[in-house]
Amino acid sequence: MQTYIDTYKAMRKRLNAYGYAMWILEWDLETDHPSGAIDYRAEQIEVLSNEIYALETDKKYVKAIDHLYTNLDKISDDLLKREIKKIEKEMRLIKKMPKQEYIDYQVLLSKSTSIWSKARQKDDFECFLPTLEKIITYQRKIVRYLQTPELKGYDVLLDLHEEGMTTKEYDAFFEDLRTELVPFVLTATSGKKPLSRRLTKNVFPLYKQKKFNMYLTDVFKFDLNHGVVRTSNHPFTSNFSSFDVRIATRYIENSIESAIFSTIHEMGHGIYEQNINPALKDTYLAQGSSMGMHESQSRMYENMIGRSFAFWEVHYDYLKDIFDKELKNVSLLEFYQYINRAERSIIRTEADELTYPLHIMVRYEIEKLLISGKLKPKDVAKRWKRLYQQYVGIRPKDDKDGVLQDIHWAAGSFGYFPTYALGSAYAAQIFYAMNKDFNVENAISDNKIEKINTWLKENIHQYGQTKTPKELILLATKEPFNSTYYIEYLKRKFSS
Repeated sequence: MQTYIDTYKAMRKRLNAYGYAMWILEWDLETDHPSGAIDYRAEQIEVLSNEIYALETDKKYVKAIDHLYTNLDKISDDLLKREIKKIEKEMRLIKKMPKQEYIDYQVLLSKSTSIWSKARQKDDFECFLPTLEKIITYQRKIVRYLQTPELKGYDVLLDLHEEGMTTKEYDAFFEDLRTELVPFVLTATSGKKPLSRRLTKNVFPLYKQKKFNMYLTDVFKFDLNHGVVRTSNHPFTSNFSSFDVRIATRYIENSIESAIFSTIHEMGHGIYEQNINPALKDTYLAQGSSMGMHESQSRMYENMIGRSFAFWEVHYDYLKDIFDKELKNVSLLEFYQYINRAERSIIRTEADELTYPLHIMVRYEIEKLLISGKLKPKDVAKRWKRLYQQYVGIRPKDDKDGVLQDIHWAAGSFGYFPTYALGSAYAAQIFYAMNKDFNVENAISDNKIEKINTWLKENIHQYGQTKTPKELILLATKEPFNSTYYIEYLKRKFSS
């Protein structure tokens, strides 16, 4: 048994090194690469993909995993046992997908986000469509390769991002949102309240925005010794271990809140990763439990902490010091009402807390139809606009801010979007549980965000992927997932 364990760990170390190199290339692509290097970079990725494929399909490595998986009951180390279950599941694709097909798909993904970015800049869905069609074809193949008697179709992709979640559970969750929130949202956003023109019709210099964002890293205790904050077209967080966690945010000159809340959101992801037990760093368990659990942290930091009145009572004066001219005569209450306004918007990442899950519901329904073959890629833009009108009460005028607004499909991430809404619901339940242990609003008012960080670290973050999301929810809140907390939270906040 020990020989197989040693073989597995030795190969894991090599794969981690290659994986780190690939991760750096991906980070570079999204933040600071010359456009003329795309094809050359893709050639290097093809070489690395071949090397990784060779390692992952090495007979000794595969045999070691198979033997350890078959003899799980003989493994005394519970963490190793959990890791073997995880890696065996992930290795199913590499075992079943033909080598050239696997490599071709990796090369396609290495180019697809750049194609998407250009298409978005030009507002040209037709430019991205051939690439999207290829990606969806591969996604359907992945489903066929990975389906089991228990998991079929779209469920296969959902389970990859949120272990244990299927269309049956998501359908029930989204039906609750459709029944409870859609009519509430359409009513709550039917009238427009007057807002200060200094907030809605002003220019907020980027250098000032960046200064305040760096201030926020200190407020939230994001560790800059093991993390960085950069700029990209699409806000995201990327990491390879708790020792290297990177955030990218987006700045919009005529929006004071965009970069602030994008950065707080991404710090929620980043703090989660930085708080994972360092003892897990060389394993495949050194990441957040799931996409949904990850999103629960980012949405909690962004909305329940970052948009709270208690938070801005402490930090608004500093924001006004930086934007002394731009925010002149704008009161704290005006600013608070502005950042918590509910309105019918077309951009997911800019959506308010109330309408956000409805943006996700649009994507969930389209993904289900695409993977099942009931919707053709060429008809996605049209369906997108129709569903936005139905659920959010607004119709996108173009594809740039419609079907092309997200990078996820270009990156091959199908089954990912639903975790955003699920994560928001997790957040409400976790926030409620945390308040049983201490007064969270007081911690925010005292500028002691580290108290929140510590509670989350002890109850969620430290475990990485050693526990499933369902296990973590039960551990942190003492009950299974319950969407009631989320719906009640939204109605209570936006009825006031």
